[in-house]
Amino acid sequence: MKSQKTKRVVVPIPATLEETAEFISRIGKGQREIDRIQNEFNKAVEKLKSESMSETQVHEGNISQLFEGLFIFAESHRNELTEDGKRKTVELPTGIFGWRLTPPAVSLKNVKQVLEELVKRRLKQFIRVKQEVDKEAMLKEPDVAKSVKGVTIGQHEEFMVKPAELELEITSDVSKFKKVAA
Repeated sequence: MKSQKTKRVVVPIPATLEETAEFISRIGKGQREIDRIQNEFNKAVEKLKSESMSETQVHEGNISQLFEGLFIFAESHRNELTEDGKRKTVELPTGIFGWRLTPPAVSLKNVKQVLEELVKRRLKQFIRVKQEVDKEAMLKEPDVAKSVKGVTIGQHEEFMVKPAELELEITSDVSKFKKVAA
């Protein structure tokens, strides 16, 4: 089996603080160019969205009117169309229409008040207790947390560059660079 050698990219390394300042400047310029490209892309997407929305609104309006008209017809002829309720759907060469019941669904107003009422009436079968791991508590007691099988607490060092003209920082996990530098 042949082993493939991967070509390593030669990475420029600044030799002085002046060159380091130039690197940061070039990083900022590159990031601004990425931002410009992204902004142009986002503008193009927004333009396409706007155009498609105005085109689809006409069709949505037509469909809504046709649907409403179909319902009015169907409702006024419901008994004959469903053979006095024996059928729920009507089949035509172009498609079907009809009536159906949705599955039962529970809706709640003022969940807190509903919970209080359920507790007061001892209707525990309607109350769900959700258990989940409290990661914030584990970070407060990492030694105890790490002693639990399956729990690890990780942390890594990042390298950060923030060119003066940009609001964002560019960061990367240091371990990526340490492999290259070795």
